Amino acid sequence: MLNVVDMLRRLTDNYDKDPQSRIGKLMSILNIQLNDLLQTLDTMELWRDIDLAQGSTLDSIGQNVAQPRGAATDQAYRVLIKSKIARNLSRGDINTVIRVIALSVKAEYSEIEIHEKFMDSFDPEPAAISLLRLPLSRISDSEIDLRQFARIIQKTVAAGVRVDAVELQGTFSFASGSDEELDPTAGFADIDQLTGGTLGAVFTPAEETDLPI
Repeated sequence: MLNVVDMLRRLTDNYDKDPQSRIGKLMSILNIQLNDLLQTLDTMELWRDIDLAQGSTLDSIGQNVAQPRGAATDQAYRVLIKSKIARNLSRGDINTVIRVIALSVKAEYSEIEIHEKFMDSFDPEPAAISLLRLPLSRISDSEIDLRQFARIIQKTVAAGVRVDAVELQGTFSFASGSDEELDPTAGFADIDQLTGGTLGAVFTPAEETDLPI
């Protein structure tokens, strides 16, 4: 940030360098305008980052990758843009699907588990996958709903491969009875809902689901 004293110091000794002088007051007006301009330029630089961009700037980033916003909030739109960029480079294999999911909802690769249905001993299917493990909190934090998330996965896999189900993990669990195993983030919530675990969720996409993402 610029300041008036530094600006006056750069003048020759022909000028009165007192901030309260006429030239000092003129520099004060100029200082405000220059700092506003610098702040705008800094914001423009920051908003080149998808995680920091907002509003119409985020819309412009989405247009660059042909991802419409619809009624999505900024946070949900960031997920759509990131997944679209990753999907544009997708080869449709399991590792790419995991990478798209991780980039979209800021998850670690180790948090994601995908099961290929052709290996299912109960209901084998040659061209289908199931997302068996992903913390539900990752979806909640991204502000994208489960149906949209399932569509992102379906658009990422290879053509002809079906997403059978999406299972998200919660943190709720019962203790074995020992006080040493009590975990305030895993059991029942308190009255103020400040502690306690979260339930999981399972979503099975319908075969006729439209995929506008």
